[in-house]
Amino acid sequence: MSGSKKHNLQWIKQTLELAEDHNWSSKPGTRIFVAGRGALRFDVPADWHLEPQEKSFRFVDKKPPDDNCCLEASFNLLPPGDWAEFPLVPMVKKLAREDERKPIEVGKVVQLQRQTARIVWIEIKFIDPQENREAYSRICVGLGSGVQSLITFEFWPEDREKAIAVWDTVMESLVLGLFIRDPRTGFALPD
Repeated sequence: MSGSKKHNLQWIKQTLELAEDHNWSSKPGTRIFVAGRGALRFDVPADWHLEPQEKSFRFVDKKPPDDNCCLEASFNLLPPGDWAEFPLVPMVKKLAREDERKPIEVGKVVQLQRQTARIVWIEIKFIDPQENREAYSRICVGLGSGVQSLITFEFWPEDREKAIAVWDTVMESLVLGLFIRDPRTGFALPD
């Protein structure tokens, strides 16, 4: 299992041996991604490649330049406050409308509610400027337990079926702000 922590604006990847009585579980064919000791957690395909960026985590289906799908995630710890009424739906609609890739199609907003988080996402279709062909992007913003996340996912039309399955797994497994006492066990910190 891999985890990362931020140190002097650099992400440091750590691989730890899990305890025999660990609490981690994921669907077959996936692995668990955890950042910030549990600030952000979701499952990704086990064979995808992690490429830490300066301010985000990037997963690709194949090593570049042969990649066809790219999932990128980041998170911020929020200052104390009441974030329950923050207008996520209008914000995601605005992000889609004002996307620099000039969307040729904007989908409907999908809202997910978890015990500790509100999650919204939207899909856009655009013309990829480098390949000069249609591509899709999904944009997800989540708020919960003092954490804000941004997840984006780009893919080609011919990879749509595979991409939707990956996206569904990420959305189903997405957890925000469930901080972990010991990453080798997976047990959360007490409130």
